Amino acid sequence: MQSVGTLLRAEDRAAVQALSPGERVALALALGRRDLETFRLAQVPPLEPAEAAQVLERRRQASRRPSHCLEELIG
Repeated sequence: MQSVGTLLRAEDRAAVQALSPGERVALALALGRRDLETFRLAQVPPLEPAEAAQVLERRRQASRRPSHCLEELIG
């Protein structure tokens, strides 16, 4: 017997595979906008859209390993 979660994941996978490449890109962009809006509104006070994107970008960059090559180029 399969779990409900397994069945739902299979249905989601099948639905995405049925989409054209353009529709998949549109879906990915829509999901990104939705997630940014969710993050923006979860802040107290809510951030402006550009500011929320900037906060997420800074967090993403902060978690990356430093690049020796870029450090040499920048000085």
